[in-house]
Amino acid sequence: MRFHDLKIRMHDSTFRKPTCPRRLRVHARVQGDSAIRNRRGFSYIALLAAIVIIGISLGAAGKYWSSVMLRDKEEELLFRGDQYRLAIERYYLAVPGKPEYPSSIDDLLTDNRTVGGKRYLRQRYKDPISGEDFVEVRHTLTKRIIGVHSPSEKQPLKQTGFPVLYDNKASLPQPGFPGAFNSFTEKSKYSEWVFVSTLISASVTTPSAPVYQPPWIPPSLQKQK
Repeated sequence: MRFHDLKIRMHDSTFRKPTCPRRLRVHARVQGDSAIRNRRGFSYIALLAAIVIIGISLGAAGKYWSSVMLRDKEEELLFRGDQYRLAIERYYLAVPGKPEYPSSIDDLLTDNRTVGGKRYLRQRYKDPISGEDFVEVRHTLTKRIIGVHSPSEKQPLKQTGFPVLYDNKASLPQPGFPGAFNSFTEKSKYSEWVFVSTLISASVTTPSAPVYQPPWIPPSLQKQK
């Protein structure tokens, strides 16, 4: 073999000097660090995506439960307002021959006109929407209480599906509900849910046959129309 051929073979890959183990370790460590960085980057992106998804889910759940709680408060408002209306009507009809409306809410808790002081209202209910007292609705002539309404100016979530007494859009009163013109349907604020006595009239001859008159509307609401 000539010297020239031997030199070429020495440069061939089969005759190369083995790679240093130290270099192999460095190369392996570099590749390992790169893989770790890639995994960390992917984990960070996945974490951000998970946070976004959780945030959206919590927001949707929050809106849902907020609506559920508001609907419960609206049902409680309908109940409490109706309790005031019924108590006012009971007070009005309590003394035969002398019908009159209460001068204050305290009269519904203790009727001093009767023996033993009858009670028509279990307690002085608060408006569940605002947490404040109900606004008293007074007759323009007698200045006595004929109803109540919520002080809240917020827009109701409930717009339809009220009890017949508060959801009547007919041109004639419903049988058995002489004052059923006070509709709550499609109102823009809770203060327009006015729980007014159905016995509003110039005079009531007998408790079983109240004379129909259109319900009295608070002056504050009349101005807004």
